[in-house]
Amino acid sequence: MRFLLEGIRPELQQYFIERNYDGRPFDRDTRSAIYQRAKSTKEEAPFGTERDVYEVGYEYLVHSTAPVETMSEAPRVRIGTQACTKPYDMALMNVSAMSFGALSGNAIEALNKGAAMGGFAHDTGEGGLSKYHRQGGDLVWEIGSGYFGCRTDDGGFDADKFAEVASGDQVRMTSLKLSQGAKPGIGGVLPGKKVTKEIAEARDVPQGEKCVSPAYHKAFHTPRELVHFLAHMRNLSGGKPVGFKLCLGSRSDFLSICKAMVEEGTTPDFIIVDGAEGGTGAAPQEYEDHIGVPLTEGLMTVDNALRGVGLRDTIKVGASGKVTNGVDIVKRIIQGADYTNSARSMMMAVGCIQAQTCHTNTCPVGVATQDPRRARALDVPSKAERVHRYQQQVVEQAMQVVASMGLSSFTELRPHMLRRNVSHGTIKSYAEIYRPLQPGELLATPPADWERDWELADADRFTP
Repeated sequence: MRFLLEGIRPELQQYFIERNYDGRPFDRDTRSAIYQRAKSTKEEAPFGTERDVYEVGYEYLVHSTAPVETMSEAPRVRIGTQACTKPYDMALMNVSAMSFGALSGNAIEALNKGAAMGGFAHDTGEGGLSKYHRQGGDLVWEIGSGYFGCRTDDGGFDADKFAEVASGDQVRMTSLKLSQGAKPGIGGVLPGKKVTKEIAEARDVPQGEKCVSPAYHKAFHTPRELVHFLAHMRNLSGGKPVGFKLCLGSRSDFLSICKAMVEEGTTPDFIIVDGAEGGTGAAPQEYEDHIGVPLTEGLMTVDNALRGVGLRDTIKVGASGKVTNGVDIVKRIIQGADYTNSARSMMMAVGCIQAQTCHTNTCPVGVATQDPRRARALDVPSKAERVHRYQQQVVEQAMQVVASMGLSSFTELRPHMLRRNVSHGTIKSYAEIYRPLQPGELLATPPADWERDWELADADRFTP
C-alpha cells in the first residue's frame, strides 16, 4: 500500500510514514525534510517552527542584516599532507560508514551510484569492499579491527591484500576505524547463518562461519605504533590520503595520539570524529545510551587538541553524527570540522522509514536486510537519484545559510556565530562556551584546564 500511495502522490506516502512511525529517532520535521529533498517535492512548511526556542540547549546561527550573494558553486576540502602524493578534494557532505551486510546490496549500490552522480564520497564501512560498492562513486575504504577484505587466515592485517584493493582507482582514501559512535570500545559478531557467499567474499572470511570483529586492533598497541601503521597504510595505497575514525573517550587518550604524531613527525591526512549519538542495530543498549562523547564535545576537543600541538592546519577533520540539513553542516564547521559525513539521513534517502527492525533481517523497505525478496523493494536507479538530489540540496542550503550570515566562504565561519541557550535566560556563543587554544599552546605552556590531561598523555600507551 505504501508503494501504491507513493506512485499516486508522494505526500500520501509521507502521511502513511508519519502516522505509523511517529516518535522515532528523527522527529517528524527532520524526516519530512529529508524525504522531500530526496524526492524534490515541496520543502517550505507553513505556520512557522515547532521548535521550543526557549528550551535549554536550543542553538541558533547569527544572521547578518546585510546578506551577500550565495556562492556560485559548492567548495571542496583538499585532503592530503605533504606525505600524501594523491590528495583528494572532499565534498562538504558525504555518505558515512555503513557496511555491506548491515545494508542490502541494493542499498549500497544506490548509495554509490548517487555518490557518483553528485561527485561526493562514499565510506564503505568496515564490512569490506563489495561488488555493490563498485558503481563509479568515490570510495573511502574503511578498515576495522577485523581487517575485512585485507585479513590473514588468523585475522591479522594482510599488507599485500590491502595494497591490491587500495590501489584501485575508485578507492580515493583509506580510513582506519578505532571506534564508532554507537558502540565505542566493543567489537561485533556476525552469526554464521548470516555470512552469505557475497558477504564472505567482501569480508574475506569463510562462508557460513561466525565472523568476529574484535574490540581492539592486532596491528598496533600504542599511539606511536598507530601513527606508524597509518603511514604504512598510506604507502601501501600508493600515497593516497589515510586517516582514522573514532568516538572520543578521554581527552588524555586523544592527546596521547597527538604526542605520538608530534614526536614521530608523521600524521594522518584526516581524522573523522564520530558522535556517541550514532546509531546501529548491532549495539547493546548500554553502549548506545551511556558510553562515548557526543559529537559536539568530541569534535571541539579534537579540533582544539590539534590546534594546541600545531597540527590543525595539516590534518583535516570530518564530523559524523546526525547531519541532516544545511544548518547541521554550518554548525559542525563552526565547531571544528572541515567536512561532514551522514549515515542515517542517507539511509532515509534510499527509503528507510525508521521501522527499527534493522537487526531482524525483516526491513520492510529493503534497506537493512539480506533477504533478496525484501531487498528487491529498493529500486536502485530511482533511489540513487534521490541520494544525489538530497546531498545536492542540503549542500546548497548550507551555502545559502552562510550567505545569510553575510559570509562569502565557509572558512569565514567563527565560534561566536553560533549561540546556545545554556540555561533559562542565559545565552552564550561557542566562543564563550569553549575557549580555543592557540597554535602550539600545549607544546609551550599548557593552560590550567588542559594541564593534567596533557601530563597524563603518553605516546607509548593509550591513556584511560
